[in-house]
Amino acid sequence: MPATLILPLLGLALAAALWAAATLLLANETPILANFAPAEAFRALSRLAIDPVMWEHIGVSLQRVAVGLAAALAIGVPAGVLTGVSHVFAQATTPLFQFLRMISPLSWMPIAVMVLGVGDAPVYFLLAFAAVWPILLNTAAGVAQLDRNWLMLARSLSATRAETLFRVVLPGIVAHILSGVRLAIGIIWIILVPAEMLGVSAGLGYFILDARDRLAYPDLMAAILIIGALGFLLDYGARWLYQHWLHKG
Repeated sequence: MPATLILPLLGLALAAALWAAATLLLANETPILANFAPAEAFRALSRLAIDPVMWEHIGVSLQRVAVGLAAALAIGVPAGVLTGVSHVFAQATTPLFQFLRMISPLSWMPIAVMVLGVGDAPVYFLLAFAAVWPILLNTAAGVAQLDRNWLMLARSLSATRAETLFRVVLPGIVAHILSGVRLAIGIIWIILVPAEMLGVSAGLGYFILDARDRLAYPDLMAAILIIGALGFLLDYGARWLYQHWLHKG
């Protein structure tokens, strides 16, 4: 077995051992903590892995991630390009963008519910708000780092603005956009669980609340493991796409 696989497995095994030791020691004073032990969590995980309802929750959460990311791309890429190409627009909006991105997306939760009601709409808003900033800023940085000779060449060939945008600018900043997407996915995945506690009836965040209310603590720990595993896979996919584009280029 290669070292690149052995070391990560050793790290996970050490974490599991520390987890088991901590629950064992703390359970002497608080017996309910025995329900959070690794053995109980993995037993619940094996049961949930074949439960269609669990897969429905996972599907709903991934759908919300996709919608939130798509909305962030639809807003962030055009705004980032405009920020990169227009000095006036950048000066006018940079303080506002920096101000807004420093506001925790979760602080908008009460307002989102009041304006958009309960359901998917406020969740989409919170995810898109959280994800738009890394995409916007990375896009603007990509435009700023474009080789100006490309733009001069396009201008000398009488390319229209649309042709310059779609054939020169966007292809030249794909790597920066993908880097922003990877960051955005990480932020979305962190915001997703508390956002799904906004009165929705499905999703991983809802499942955690439901497991708590049912006192199904092994299920709760299993859901946490599922969230971690899915987040790792999403980040791995985004990282692979970024590296694939770099090697392709």
